[in-house]
Amino acid sequence: MLFKHYDLDNGPFFHGTKSKLALGDLLTPKQPANYGEVGRISNNIYFTATIDAAKWGAELARGEGEEHIYLIEPTGDFENDPNVTDKKFPGNPTRSYRSKQPLKIIGELGSWERHSDE
Repeated sequence: MLFKHYDLDNGPFFHGTKSKLALGDLLTPKQPANYGEVGRISNNIYFTATIDAAKWGAELARGEGEEHIYLIEPTGDFENDPNVTDKKFPGNPTRSYRSKQPLKIIGELGSWERHSDE
């Protein structure tokens, strides 16, 4: 079930990746996934309302290069990420979401501390 963003969470919202993006860029679904099977196309675009989950997104993203955490704004409805909330963390403590609508880049965290390598 999809919800308006104010029904689930007021944010702020984040997206972690190794892609270099600019303010105003749109992250869209139907692109190659950053995780899992190489070449898999993701039907959704994923984001979170916690810095910790965004760090994991940036650190685990496929590819080389600098890790980024972007502040994003959903442009449409979204839902709890069932891959996390239904399987790993019931109740969505990671505040992880997905949408079939684009996410707009509205900022970038200038600095943040990575998780330990352990």
